[in-house]
Amino acid sequence: MGLILTATAGLCLWVVLWSLGVSGFDAVMIAGVMVVLAIAVRNLLPFLPGRRS
Repeated sequence: MGLILTATAGLCLWVVLWSLGVSGFDAVMIAGVMVVLAIAVRNLLPFLPGRRS
């Protein structure tokens, strides 16, 4: 669910930045970095101390 919310927030951020005059490619890169960070956090969470079963 967090990945879907992050992708939605990235899309909203892309539209807002693009409307403010930022290059469309730059705005997409920022949104892409947000999604990649969300994937990385999701993959690393099981390995943090206190989360192992």
